[in-house]
Amino acid sequence: MGTVHNNLAEVVWLAPMSGSTDAAFRRQAVRFGADAVVSEMVAGETLAAARPDMVRRTCRHEGKGRWIVQLAARKPEDMRAGAALVAKAGVDQVDINMGCPARQVTGGQSGSALMREPDLARSIIDAALEGAAGRPVSLKMRLGWDDGLLNAPEIARYAESVGLRMITVHGRTRCQFYKGTANWAAIRDTVDAVTVPVVANGDIDGPDSARAALRLSGADGVMVGRAAMGRPWVLGEIAADLRGQSFMEPNRETKLDSLVEQIEDSLSLYGVQLGAKIVRKHISASIDHLDTSWSEKERRETRSTVCQIEDPVTLIGALRDIYLEERSLAA
Repeated sequence: MGTVHNNLAEVVWLAPMSGSTDAAFRRQAVRFGADAVVSEMVAGETLAAARPDMVRRTCRHEGKGRWIVQLAARKPEDMRAGAALVAKAGVDQVDINMGCPARQVTGGQSGSALMREPDLARSIIDAALEGAAGRPVSLKMRLGWDDGLLNAPEIARYAESVGLRMITVHGRTRCQFYKGTANWAAIRDTVDAVTVPVVANGDIDGPDSARAALRLSGADGVMVGRAAMGRPWVLGEIAADLRGQSFMEPNRETKLDSLVEQIEDSLSLYGVQLGAKIVRKHISASIDHLDTSWSEKERRETRSTVCQIEDPVTLIGALRDIYLEERSLAA
């Protein structure tokens, strides 16, 4: 029998994804019913240096929901400085990244590399709490570095003991990257180790997988990552299902309106040239998920053609043809 946990008011979370969960995308996730959204990861030292690209990553999204920023750092002083900066800016919660498996992150001994160094991990947690100055702090990590070092429960126990409010565990080790399948049952060891809420992450792509993840892990909530790309409403669908409420997938007009709003937000946030490039991955994913009668060749060519359009007016016009007329842009 596991520990009885605090109930999370926010059950379905949008995961922080580098290069994807900017303010423009987070706005669409909360529009369709996501309980909570987290900014893409930003390195504490680059935020402290006030690099414009790093500052943009932490921007508050429009719409409902708390403003949560995820920070990564190798040095405690960088984590402390980064947390202090976002706390001063008014964020509602600071999330510590100990889960990113990317080599450019772990190579600098941050992200999931910290799970190999528990003493340093504890110092990073302490520094985040100091910098956050009383604001809630949470932690996202993996099961461990590899199958020989599954120390998420140990780190979670320390995090809880010093005051962290929530733990998220991705059901893979760092060495798995995103291969294989997430082991939701293995998250239960962390759930049983602490009394703070635990959120399960990894391979959750709809109501069925969310229910399975909660059943196998015993977690209090779920975090959705890659499955939300191109269909931000999936978080609202999961949230409704878990609460026994009805949910209707948005129609074509609403999907188009959402995508256009995201494009316009991206142009405003980054400028026309950069914004058009950054939002392409979302446009591409949206076309991949659009229910049409096209062949795979038509879908691939349409996606390629749309993502090469640089003029925003022309781009939105092409998307209108695709969504409302189901007109393929295949050659």
